[in-house]
Amino acid sequence: MPKKFIKRFLPDHQTIKKQRALRIFGSVLHEPNLWHLNRRSASGAFGIGLFFAFWPVPFQMWLSAGMAIPFRANLPLSVATVWITNPFTMPPIFYAAYKVGTTVLGTSPQHFEFQFSWQWVIESLTTIGPAFLVGCGICSVLAGLFGYFGLNWMWRFQVRKAWERRCERRRQKRAQ
Repeated sequence: MPKKFIKRFLPDHQTIKKQRALRIFGSVLHEPNLWHLNRRSASGAFGIGLFFAFWPVPFQMWLSAGMAIPFRANLPLSVATVWITNPFTMPPIFYAAYKVGTTVLGTSPQHFEFQFSWQWVIESLTTIGPAFLVGCGICSVLAGLFGYFGLNWMWRFQVRKAWERRCERRRQKRAQ
């Protein structure tokens, strides 16, 4: 069942509540629905986390946590899902988002070489920036929707299968 699988990877909510960086949220973190793991909270958290994973900003986890709170989605799962884009996966994911942006805008992909400087970032905003940001926006929305509805469907499917197995065992017991 997805609940057991997900719970193995999530930290304890008491540990998270004690984090100094999360004090800006105040007593809102004491809301039990933020820590409860059910179909609604898990699929919402997964959708929120995937939505913000495609944003090219350094504070994706803050945004994900900030949106999980009003939507009453599982906070740890929402923040953990953002890490789909990590330093190893960012280059291919963001390059794919750039390709999506060039396709949607109808522009040809431009050759560029990454340089670790603010000057390069400023110059890139005018050359590859529009296609990159449009692609990130489209991928963000699609990934969020796919994550929400995909996990929701998978959760329902697993519950239905467990129910069918339980009914089958009952029928076999009666037949004996």
